[in-house]
Amino acid sequence: MLIPAAQYLRMSTEHQQYSLLNQSAAIASYAESNGFRITRTYQDPGRSGLAIKNRPGLTNLLRDVVMRKYGFQAVLVYDVSRWGRFQDSDEAAHYEFLCKRAGIPVHYCSEQFRNDGTAISFLLKSIKRTMAAEYSRELGVKVHTGQARLAALGYKMGGPAIYGLRRMLVDMDGNWIRELQPGERKILSTHRVILVPGPAKEQAIVREIFSMALAGKRSLNISRELNKRRIPFLNGRTWELYHVLGILQNPAYAGVNVWGRTSQSLMRGTIRLPPAQWIRCENAFPPTIDPQTFAKVQEIFERDTLYSDEELLDGLRRLLSRRGRLSEKIIAVARDVPSPHTYQLHFGSLNRAYQLVGYAPASCSLTTKERRANSIALRNEYMRYLARTCPSVVRLEVSNRKLRPHLIVDKSIVV
Repeated sequence: MLIPAAQYLRMSTEHQQYSLLNQSAAIASYAESNGFRITRTYQDPGRSGLAIKNRPGLTNLLRDVVMRKYGFQAVLVYDVSRWGRFQDSDEAAHYEFLCKRAGIPVHYCSEQFRNDGTAISFLLKSIKRTMAAEYSRELGVKVHTGQARLAALGYKMGGPAIYGLRRMLVDMDGNWIRELQPGERKILSTHRVILVPGPAKEQAIVREIFSMALAGKRSLNISRELNKRRIPFLNGRTWELYHVLGILQNPAYAGVNVWGRTSQSLMRGTIRLPPAQWIRCENAFPPTIDPQTFAKVQEIFERDTLYSDEELLDGLRRLLSRRGRLSEKIIAVARDVPSPHTYQLHFGSLNRAYQLVGYAPASCSLTTKERRANSIALRNEYMRYLARTCPSVVRLEVSNRKLRPHLIVDKSIVV
């Protein structure tokens, strides 16, 4: 009698040999030779193997295994790398152990060893997992080096065009082919994308924004002025403070192609890099704003941040005494204190500045990031309370530092 089995398929964008069709064919051949019958398929097409949070197929497989909602007795995978290229090899082992603990072994169909629990299989799996993780690290270094080289030549490295500029497709000799519309990408590897000046109306608005900033108008007031005149932002949206700030601080309007202002290597989180580490290409395309004007606006931003801690906090205390409460909107309209953006840059968040002046804001006054952090802390504390209150029924489990903690109720139900 054939053993019912589930197959797990994953393909990113790396090689045709890992196409879902090729994986499925290899797994089918293995199943036929080893007495398995494929009854269910989980798949993650076009998914990186670095983090489980972006892989709904594997997540659903593990959920069904843990909650015992399955009708199969084994999991068939093409090879170790398709299970995942997790940077911590113990993470891949943990997910396999969840299946093994439920009595569902994982079979790697194209590997040269059998996953039979012997010492040699453990050793080879460990080596394979390390090789899979190292492949991702090496590939990341190669890709970053290549992108940095192209960015230094003035080419745009992905992402949509910004206000007042457009993406232009060019050939390997730099000849313009056509303007790319939103959502369109280049197809040929020999083609490149550059930024070019956009519609004349948008360029005029950009120049007016810089003129207003030079005249001493604050960014929030500039956005309000544009909305009052019914001038639309991209896609017909209204202007927000961060739209204006993004324009005033973006070197692209001075004809400078900048890349690598942040780093997000191998799922380690986004970090901001100092300007000295940015990849720059001067005069990459015709400037909308002359470099001298752009430099003067940056000097204004620098002066806005040259406040001492006490100067910033004294301004907040005066404002709190006068208004009785604080919020981002109240700070933005006040003429005797710096902008909310300045406080966020200086103290890390408005909430931190509120704490330093002894003000406890309502939850609605917090930023989205701060509300999310409070919500996570509250949820985790409540889960710990439930686990302490009912230790015989409820168990708190932290399976991986990248995932949320969850509760195991009656040793079977995952909450």
